[in-house]
Amino acid sequence: MDVKEIIVAGTIKPDGTLELDQKPTLAPGPVTVVLRQEVGTAPPVEEGWWPYMQRVRAEREAAGYHFMNEMEMAAHLEWLRDDEDRIDRIYREMDMEKRRQENV
Repeated sequence: MDVKEIIVAGTIKPDGTLELDQKPTLAPGPVTVVLRQEVGTAPPVEEGWWPYMQRVRAEREAAGYHFMNEMEMAAHLEWLRDDEDRIDRIYREMDMEKRRQENV
């Protein structure tokens, strides 16, 4: 029996499925799969939405992004509320632009 062997890294998902990092270079047909857990690597932890938001905020603050303080946020909300028809006007402009592009 002729045996061709290749090594392909992958990840076992929480539902038990196996995701390979690359497509195997073997011809279609039966194979034997041997799984070996990599020593010293922890399985990826699924991050919830709140820890994700906190991590992204910390990364952006470290990168120098500006976040509005309370006064800036209040001023921005006031600006949004100043013009009650702002959203309707924007929708009308979008609709007009869409029609213009359709007629071109």
